[in-house]
Amino acid sequence: MKFGIMAPYRMAPLEEGEYAVAFARLAEELEFESVWVVDHVVMCPEYRSRYPYDPSGRSPFDADVIQPDPLVWLSYVAAATRRIHLATGILILPQRNPVVLAKTLASLDRLSGGRVLLGIGVGWVREEAEAVGTSFTDRGRRSDESIEAMRALWREPLSSYHGEFVSFDGVVSRPKPAREGGPPIIVGGHSRAAARRAGRLGDGFYPLGVAGDELASLRDLMAETARAHGRDPSDIEITCLGGLDAASARACAERSVGRMLVSAPTGDLKALRPALEKFRDEVIRPFA
Repeated sequence: MKFGIMAPYRMAPLEEGEYAVAFARLAEELEFESVWVVDHVVMCPEYRSRYPYDPSGRSPFDADVIQPDPLVWLSYVAAATRRIHLATGILILPQRNPVVLAKTLASLDRLSGGRVLLGIGVGWVREEAEAVGTSFTDRGRRSDESIEAMRALWREPLSSYHGEFVSFDGVVSRPKPAREGGPPIIVGGHSRAAARRAGRLGDGFYPLGVAGDELASLRDLMAETARAHGRDPSDIEITCLGGLDAASARACAERSVGRMLVSAPTGDLKALRPALEKFRDEVIRPFA
């Protein structure tokens, strides 16, 4: 099993280059496979949208939480690391132009030696989508097209794609990603639509905010959809959240989870080191 770590938002100055590099280097040194960052272009202090991952319907990320652009942040730490994968968990795909995004991701993947993991989602904040200038109601369909269009740009020497929202013909996008076919696309989300999207189009599935029977149901739906589209569900890697303990890793291993993500318990790097060293010794090495 692989182990990733979420950047410690709210607890640390992630917007400061020195700290960002130190955190990523610590994670790499202590044998984490990947470092994960989130995405919100703007925060809306007053919102009517319902946060789907907490019964309160309110997000723990308020307007005071500083969130650097994820791809800029990952590019910055990529230059200071050598092995650790660079992951978005998740990038709000329908808020980005897929042609421009394909070029950005291919460039980062090439420059980093093939270390990009593209976790994507459709977003839950209508007010944010409107501020960016994108439609909220058709975000699922636009996300599907974006995935297909980016892969066309990554895989084809002369690329064409014609959809409802994205269309281009006979264009060249270079550099191509370091990995053939482009960075793995990990579909994040808690909904049945996300599970179906992962089954149709994903290299991975990150079922956010679900556990137990709900997780099993989404996983079954993902597998059913994959088979219906001529795909092998075992090729779609599952990523789940866990705690800094062996019990979480055992539970994930029993469910054939390919990657477990943990949250840093503190942003203080001096205090964080021994906690992560313990996790490396007791969990990463035994379960890797």
